Amino acid sequence: MENMMDEISQRANLAFSNQMEMLTFFLSDKQQYGINVFKIIEVIETPKEITQMPQTSPAIVGAIDFRSKVVTVIDLGMSLGMTPIQLGKELSYIIVCEYSGMIQGLMVSQPNKLITRSWQEIKSPGSSFQESAYLTALTYEKDGAAIQILDIEKILGEIIGADDTIAEELLAKGRQLDISQFKILVVDDSKAARSQIEKTLEQMGTPYESFDAAAKAFEHILNTFEASPTPLYDLIISDIEMPGMDGFTFTRNMKKHSDHRLSSIPMVLHSSMSNASNKQKAHEMGADDFIPKYQADAIASLVLRWHSILKEKPVQT
Repeated sequence: MENMMDEISQRANLAFSNQMEMLTFFLSDKQQYGINVFKIIEVIETPKEITQMPQTSPAIVGAIDFRSKVVTVIDLGMSLGMTPIQLGKELSYIIVCEYSGMIQGLMVSQPNKLITRSWQEIKSPGSSFQESAYLTALTYEKDGAAIQILDIEKILGEIIGADDTIAEELLAKGRQLDISQFKILVVDDSKAARSQIEKTLEQMGTPYESFDAAAKAFEHILNTFEASPTPLYDLIISDIEMPGMDGFTFTRNMKKHSDHRLSSIPMVLHSSMSNASNKQKAHEMGADDFIPKYQADAIASLVLRWHSILKEKPVQT
């Protein structure tokens, strides 16, 4: 396990090279799943003692002391309707990871191996899957065996919950500024994350369009921008981790475009990978701003801030 964590650290330092570095693992259904190593803090064997937490979701098995912090542990398989892991009766592991500034423990049957995949090798599961499904992407082994990438954000949102409430002072400021003509493009493959942004923008009274893939959004922009004398959108909010084209590539494609109607649109990267190094890399990739996921006030503040910035900026023609 120590060697695996050393390799995770090394792979994380390869950061943002148009590839996804993932740890694969097994749940009780014996299927192989994957999680981005950038979200992993450590992989540990499940302790024998876990503090029970009453009146919580059945998938929350309790809490552990991790580096002097209380970390909630979720039986990942149980959250998907699988047979729960029998604590104390079978060996299991906890993937300690960070999502949107919060540390969570995901209990799995067995970590497997570390692999690298380009974003082109990571595929959307397609429309054949119901919107309620927890699968956000797929990739494959050389023998054709599937590795399923779960929508962990959706799982955490359902188990722990996300606050969609916007502070009244931000709503009041939005009404005062009249941001009803401030059009935003939202791009995120996670339905849960996309829905949270949409709900926030609807409360703010801000028009938007949304896409579940950066490749689709970029194609749409290329197909329509020639007919527009001004930029199609005032602001673009994009996830980083997406099948086909990740948010960094999307940002570079926009910022390096020869037409200022594309390159001048502010690009905001919106990610559950919210530590300082990811914020820095977002700016290095050309992003104009960065915000963590599942923070309604942060989204509202972002919209107000960029509305004010662009209002002061002369429009290029």
